[in-house]
Amino acid sequence: MLRQNTFAHVISFRLAAALRAGALCGLSLTCAAACHAQDGSGAPPGRLITSMGVAVNSSTHKAYAVDERNGNVMVMDSAGTTRTVKVGDNPIALAIDQETNKIYVVNTGSGSISVIDGASDDVVATIPGEAHPYAIAVNDITGTVYVTNTYSDAVTVIDVQTDTAHPLNVGGADGIAIDSRTNTIFLTHYEDPDLRIVDGATGTVRKIRVGAHIWGMVFDDDTGSLYLAHTVTAEIVSLNEKTLAVHTIPVRQIPCALAVNPATQRLYAVNYGDETLSVIDLRSQRAIATLPVGHHPQAVAVDPTRNVIYVANVHGNTVTAIDGRNNRVIGAFAASEAPYAVAVDAETGKVFTASYGSPALTQVKVAHRAADGTR
Repeated sequence: MLRQNTFAHVISFRLAAALRAGALCGLSLTCAAACHAQDGSGAPPGRLITSMGVAVNSSTHKAYAVDERNGNVMVMDSAGTTRTVKVGDNPIALAIDQETNKIYVVNTGSGSISVIDGASDDVVATIPGEAHPYAIAVNDITGTVYVTNTYSDAVTVIDVQTDTAHPLNVGGADGIAIDSRTNTIFLTHYEDPDLRIVDGATGTVRKIRVGAHIWGMVFDDDTGSLYLAHTVTAEIVSLNEKTLAVHTIPVRQIPCALAVNPATQRLYAVNYGDETLSVIDLRSQRAIATLPVGHHPQAVAVDPTRNVIYVANVHGNTVTAIDGRNNRVIGAFAASEAPYAVAVDAETGKVFTASYGSPALTQVKVAHRAADGTR
């Protein structure tokens, strides 16, 4: 995610490896995320898929997005007023602790985590991290924030009450997901075929072989299962947390981002390579529909109240909206330049994207009538 440094080249190499596998099936490497700058999308080379660039606090109705180029976080309130908050170098991901109304921002360039007070939208603390922090997740039951570090042997663990941190020596990682109820942390590293399952209370680590080149994962509370996107084999890996049974679900080329609608028990997988969205029924554990979306989709978010699914198309400068009742595309709606992450306010239904271009944070005006009659 950093421009012209070692981390950028490693990340670019990782996605290129996945794309090479796709190229054997007819994909062109000229469509790779590592080639954004060449094809005019506005995203510099070396950026890889991350869906953690934007988040919404559904209690305050504020949206937050990282502005990696300028070292800022953009904030938009319920009236649409925006504010810029200066954080560390190359902020790449953020997460909100709803209980404390704090926003934790991962600064991969400066190796730190900025803490923003959601009431004042001021930075109230800067927490030292490890080498190249990358992804973030919050356990809202234990009041703990976890930050993965690509070039470190540890995950950074933050207490939200004191904003103090300590390393959890479980190895470097890219991806993270949490089962808050069991205090279990799931960690992946792109080149590592083993998923690490960490007991949040003891730090004990178990490993399960799921295959290398995993990108994008989500834990579903209702099924008690973890779902992982395998970029090279074009499959979703399903792991039952209790039995540790592994099951694979075929999808399309280069799946990269996942989201669950708990109300309908459907999983949505963004397929970057062939520009589609796979709809998976979690009861039968199979794909039941494949829908066309925009140019190189990179992120997905679900509005469970209205049963609408949103896909950010990084090269199309659009967000595709899908009616979850009938698996039909509603339309593509203008976003900012190169939107790579998307989030929905669960209460209002407003949709926001983080973009590589300017502005970094955009509210997408989706013109459709949802299932409950709202817009």
